[in-house]
Amino acid sequence: METRPKLRMIQERYGELDCTVLAPLSTAGPPRFCTILCHGFGAPGNDLVALGPDLAAMCPEQAGDVLFIFPQGPLDLGNMGMPGARAWWMIDIERFQRSIERPDKMARFMREVPAGMPESSHLMRELVADVKRQTGIPVGRTLLGGFSQGSMVTTDVALRLPEPPAALCVFSGTLLAQEEWRALAHKRGPLRVLQSHGYFDPLLPFAGAEALRNLLTEAGLDVDFLPFDGPHTIPFEALERLALLMRRVFSGPPGT
Repeated sequence: METRPKLRMIQERYGELDCTVLAPLSTAGPPRFCTILCHGFGAPGNDLVALGPDLAAMCPEQAGDVLFIFPQGPLDLGNMGMPGARAWWMIDIERFQRSIERPDKMARFMREVPAGMPESSHLMRELVADVKRQTGIPVGRTLLGGFSQGSMVTTDVALRLPEPPAALCVFSGTLLAQEEWRALAHKRGPLRVLQSHGYFDPLLPFAGAEALRNLLTEAGLDVDFLPFDGPHTIPFEALERLALLMRRVFSGPPGT
């Protein structure tokens, strides 16, 4: 691991979402690039913040130019006995578990648009627009991603934005809204996508990740698919791949 660059943590609000932000402590100018990562269902809003310093250390050339933003999901799950937990939309856990046990039900699950996802997608698109307004960082220099449910909402956002983001990162995500995403993906045009998924994921079957990969690839998106021997998690190799992706898409000279 490279020496960690110094980052300062601040709390900001973009659009209607509260965010934890990691900004370069010492830099010659304002950040020129942005990485936005969204947490999964039932995690605290700051669940992925610890990834920021690791990614910055793995991208030393860009570390002083990248703003890391970690939005907090709009739903508070405290009334479900999960204090501090957040979500992007509610999940019927029992129905979901039944769905992944049978291929026919899983196929139906992948075709559905979950109740609440369109609203969260809209909030995230407003966030991206507000980040551009407040920081001057355009969408084309903004990488979107997340883990589990957070990767699903950012996939929807990346496909719906008027212009493509710099890249999309899908950690342990799955296919949803199949027909909508297929049509949107064909209209999206070139987009780099990093996708990782564990073979032994007990929450989101590997087949759902393969289905998402196939849909995006068939639509012409550039998908780097990383399967790994593990459960529902983000392995270190996936972080390395994300750092490599950041170095590739955030390599423009000053002034670009």
